Order: sequence, then C-alpha cells, then structure tokens
Amino acid sequence: MTRRRLILATLALLIAAGSTAAQTPAPASRTLILSTTTSTQDSGLLDVLVPMFERASGYSVKTISVGTGQALALAARGEADVTLAHAPALEKKYVEEGKMLNRRLVMYNDFVVIGPAEDPARIKGLPATAALRRIAGAEARFVSRGDRSGTHLLEQALWKQAGIEPRAPWYIESGQGMGQTLGIANDRRAYTLTDRGTYLAFQKRVDLPVLVEKDRPLLNIYSVMEVNPANGPRVNATAGKAFADFMLSPAVQRVIRTFGVDKYGQPLFVPVAGQREEEVGK
Repeated sequence: MTRRRLILATLALLIAAGSTAAQTPAPASRTLILSTTTSTQDSGLLDVLVPMFERASGYSVKTISVGTGQALALAARGEADVTLAHAPALEKKYVEEGKMLNRRLVMYNDFVVIGPAEDPARIKGLPATAALRRIAGAEARFVSRGDRSGTHLLEQALWKQAGIEPRAPWYIESGQGMGQTLGIANDRRAYTLTDRGTYLAFQKRVDLPVLVEKDRPLLNIYSVMEVNPANGPRVNATAGKAFADFMLSPAVQRVIRTFGVDKYGQPLFVPVAGQREEEVGK
C-alpha cells in the first residue's frame, strides 16, 4: 500500500471511530443532586433516608439544603435533579410552568408558634391569625426566617390573613434556616413560627414552649418533584425519578411513620403517599 493510501485508510478508520463514539451515549451519571428545605435536614430525617437510597440504588447523593424557594429555583435552573419541598402554592406554580414534573405528596407535619413561657402577647391557645394580631398589637419580638422558604411563605400568608404588615424593630428577619432561626428566637426571647419536626429536634437547645398549634392553616405538607430535563443539560432525570419513587415506596413510608418516636416520644412526620391535599390531616 502506498503511503498516500495508508494515510487515507487511517483517516477513514479515525472518522468511522469518531462517528461510532458520537452515536454511543455517555454513561449515565451515578450522582444525584437533591435540593431540599432545611427542615428535612435539621430534623435528621435525611440522615436516615439518604444512606438508604444510596445503598438501594447505587447513586451517590449530593444534598443542597436551603429554603424551599431557593431549592425550587435551583431545580428550575437545572442545578438539581429532584426536589423535596413544602410550599404547595409555589410548587404548583413551577409545575404549571413545566419546570417541575410529577408532584407527589410524601408526608406532613405541622407548624407551631413558640415563644417565651411568660407569653407577653397572651397568645396561648389562640388560632394562628389571632395570635399574630396579638403579637403585633403588643409589639412583642417575633423572629422570621425571612428567606423565602416554605416556612417564611406560610408566615407571610398568615400575616396577610391577619391584616397585619409586620415591621421592625419588633419584627426581626434572620435570613437563616429553621435551626438557626430557633436559636435566634431563643436568644431574643421572641416568638417564631417553626415546623414541629425541627422544633422537636432542637428542643434541648431551645426552651421556648409551644403556644399555638393544631390549627388547620398550620399544616405542613411535603412533596417530591422530578426536575424537567429541559431545565438544563446536567439534569439527571433518571436519578431524579429513582429518588422520587423511593420516597413514595412502602419501605420509606414505614420509616417516616416511626421516625423520631424513639428519641422524642412521637413521630416527626406523618406519611401520606398516594393521598390528595384535601385528605391530609383528616
């Protein structure tokens, strides 16, 4: 074979090999990015569920624990593969926009209003909105997360229902997660709104009692949503679906049903896979 023919033959082989490589899909990533709210992390639930998922699936999970608003925004930008959140109205908006797919209920707990035992605004036992009116009327210190999380969004909705626009200096925005906000409220001897799960998990560090509870507007529903792969080239849709299905599986729902009982004498969450929102808490 002449030198020229040898070069041409070699080029043909290289082109053919490149064409075959281009047609062969890259191996799927074995890393899953979960964006979620701080309460699932602070409560300790993810410390149990993430290793379970990793063992069962072979995926390695990277958890980004932020406020629900940020968690959903990350997923909408294609920076997460699945989201576990607790802001129903905001979640539905993302689903309607096509950024999130297949929203399914996972569990719920409830919010409570805690505050100093001396209760300067006299809110103990009141409905949530009436309690907020009393706090505003007394200008008693109230610490808000102020971070566009699910907790913060609910708090804002409750202030609106109460007809109050809270203001400094008695209204303090922490800009922090639930655990840090509980610490600030405890230091300032202030009222705050918290999910019960995180409150119980931090009870040894926070000595503010529950003053308002068991009011239906205080229900706290968590949903899992897959991220639309159209949100970005790095979205691992296969892994996202695997995690979402895992959260709804009977084995995980059993873990959720008893999580916290041994440590706190009560579960931190109630599993609700397969239920509709109007059925939750009844």
